Amino acid sequence: MKPRISLLTLGVDDLERSLRFYRDGLGLVTQGKIGTEFEDGAVAFFDLQAQLKLALYPRKSLLKEAGLPLTARGAPGLSIAHNVSSKSEVDAVMLQAANAGAAIIKPAQDTFWGGYAGYFQDPDGHLWEVAWNPQWPVPE
Repeated sequence: MKPRISLLTLGVDDLERSLRFYRDGLGLVTQGKIGTEFEDGAVAFFDLQAQLKLALYPRKSLLKEAGLPLTARGAPGLSIAHNVSSKSEVDAVMLQAANAGAAIIKPAQDTFWGGYAGYFQDPDGHLWEVAWNPQWPVPE
């Protein structure tokens, strides 16, 4: 397998609510909901960076497509990291997320590895880390 991850799909409980959170609250650009003409086909895509997109897909549709049973949400098994260029940018993104309706799980603070980071969960419980790492310069 060649390392070409091109799409991160989040299963969401309410596509409209999640679309508003990411588009209106966090300011991610999207063409909105597409695929509504198909049963279990509605999805929203967001361009993140070159060759990487974020998809919001109803959780029940995602599980049906994958052939898995519909289960209750559990603790997140992964986090999505958003790296920024300064501590103040971490604080700004965390505030933006909170204002959009995110649950702040861990307020931004200095880390043991010399950076600065905080965690929030989106309306469907997906865990996001917002981090500044002095060892990882972020291209503007």
